[in-house]
Amino acid sequence: MTSGKWLSWGLLALVLVVSLAVGVTGQRGDRTEADRVNRIARSVRCPTCRNLSAAESDAVTAAAVRDEIRTRVKQGQSDAQIRGFLASRYGGDILLKPPATGVAGLVWAVPVALGIAALAGLVATFRRWKATARATPDPSPEDRALVEEALHP
Repeated sequence: MTSGKWLSWGLLALVLVVSLAVGVTGQRGDRTEADRVNRIARSVRCPTCRNLSAAESDAVTAAAVRDEIRTRVKQGQSDAQIRGFLASRYGGDILLKPPATGVAGLVWAVPVALGIAALAGLVATFRRWKATARATPDPSPEDRALVEEALHP
């Protein structure tokens, strides 16, 4: 590849990485206390129904979790403190998003590493195919004559 192509691919990769970073971290702040309570409740599982977040569920226990979150938000606790309290009260599986530390961090790191390894494998394979295609010589006139003779007896 020429240096111009490498530069364009590098710039494309840079734009992609920056776009993904902005998309992941570019959340707007909560406008109201209710927005913050709802955001935290969406990250916590309903203790009764287990397949819905506390924000989505109409169960009495989900309402109690939302009330507890609201109380702790009014007390000025951070999101991490509120989630930590809920995890200590209901168990760690109440959190819909596991913490990205220790063994639980592997849940987030392994798919990314596998994706990068797969892309690297594809790049290596395509380069090998391209090198093989270049190394294959053009057929000689004798080979062409043999093919013509086989096709038109």
